Amino acid sequence: MHRKISKKKIILTVIAVIVGIGIIIGFSIFNKYKSYKDQVNSMVFQDIDISAIPDGVYIGESDTGVIYAKVEVTVENGILLNINLLEHRHERGEAAEVIVDHMVQEQNIGVDAISSATNSSKVIRMAVENALTGNNH
Repeated sequence: MHRKISKKKIILTVIAVIVGIGIIIGFSIFNKYKSYKDQVNSMVFQDIDISAIPDGVYIGESDTGVIYAKVEVTVENGILLNINLLEHRHERGEAAEVIVDHMVQEQNIGVDAISSATNSSKVIRMAVENALTGNNH
């Protein structure tokens, strides 16, 4: 026995499939976003004595999946001479990029986050810390 499928049933099936795929994609994006937020919120920073760091150029990075930073840090005679932000992938955190200037000016990586770019500020700061400690996870 051959049954004819109505156009209405086909349209409803297509809509149901599209909605289902949208829900799956939305859930996946939400989980990625939540995971990155959890990573940023769980960051623990060390107090680093710049004067104890040997002269050199150090590379460090920090990656939460959504935000990534790679830096080049130059230390000379116990002074934080320069921090180059080699790469910064961010959501809305471009404003955080000035944090490297603040670190050099204050000779301390424990500076305040940039308002409206807190998460990117933390990721950049962690990249600098990772460069100076040799911890690049």
